[in-house]
Amino acid sequence: MKKILIIQDINKKGREILANHPDYEFEVIDDVNDPALKDKIVDCDGVSLRTAKLPGDIINLGKKLKIISRHGVGYDNIDLKTCKENNIIIAITATANAVAVSEHVMFMLLSISKRKNMYDDSVKTGNFNNRNKLPKTQEIWGKNILIAGFGRIGQCLIKRCLGFEMNVFVYDPFISSEKIESFGGKKVENLKDAVKNMDVISLHIPLSKETKNMINLDILKTLKKNCIIINAARGGIINENDLNQALNKNLIFGAGLDVFEIEPPEQDNPLLKNDKVFLSPHAAAFTEECMIRMAKETTQNIIDFFDNTLEKSKIIKL
Repeated sequence: MKKILIIQDINKKGREILANHPDYEFEVIDDVNDPALKDKIVDCDGVSLRTAKLPGDIINLGKKLKIISRHGVGYDNIDLKTCKENNIIIAITATANAVAVSEHVMFMLLSISKRKNMYDDSVKTGNFNNRNKLPKTQEIWGKNILIAGFGRIGQCLIKRCLGFEMNVFVYDPFISSEKIESFGGKKVENLKDAVKNMDVISLHIPLSKETKNMINLDILKTLKKNCIIINAARGGIINENDLNQALNKNLIFGAGLDVFEIEPPEQDNPLLKNDKVFLSPHAAAFTEECMIRMAKETTQNIIDFFDNTLEKSKIIKL
């Protein structure tokens, strides 16, 4: 009997997969600060993990632990070094969240370009007749968008951008020009040069030493004044203080952030009071449909691993 520890509960459809399998039993720990976590992880074979931090000292307690299955695609909340030292596999829900996240990017892009909050507020506060005094909105038709990172989310997003008749450029050193062109995009080789001509930039890359603060004031100063930048990947890729400066100095039109360097963001983070940025609480994938897909894929990945049928594309190379 395999013992699975679900750290932070998942949709019941995911739990049902384990409950209906005769070779598995599971337990849910909602509070990652619960002292019981250290006891429970000792004899578990696999872990389902959402956004909670899983440090090395906790992982080391899992003497039988073979797989950590992420409820999502990011894995910067896991101590990778410890996993590698202990031959623990990390799996991700590679196919579950692309639609939800790409839709959320379009939602943010349209909300920012059409000044959703400002226009909505003008009606609700009785200022309907002042509509001619409101700042003008922007169209996204015919605009240049750069998708940085062309995994499943980027590939899903390009279809929606083309539906709005945007010109799509892609930055991803690991994807060929031929593949990008087959989706209707154009590959760019140099990010710093490419961003200068973009009206929209959407980030879909992992957080690493190389990408930390990749979008900083030096880059922001080179962007077009009508540019909108969206980050639904990982906080820390954009330097938040630099972004706030760029918005206040009208260097760019606006920004959309679903992720933050510190989550939840601290209350003195100036972006929380900046009306040129559209925020959401790391919830791009939180559609009802996506939460079901992620829960099912998370638990199925564990079963597939022990059955030796887990797809290699879902395993993170450590």
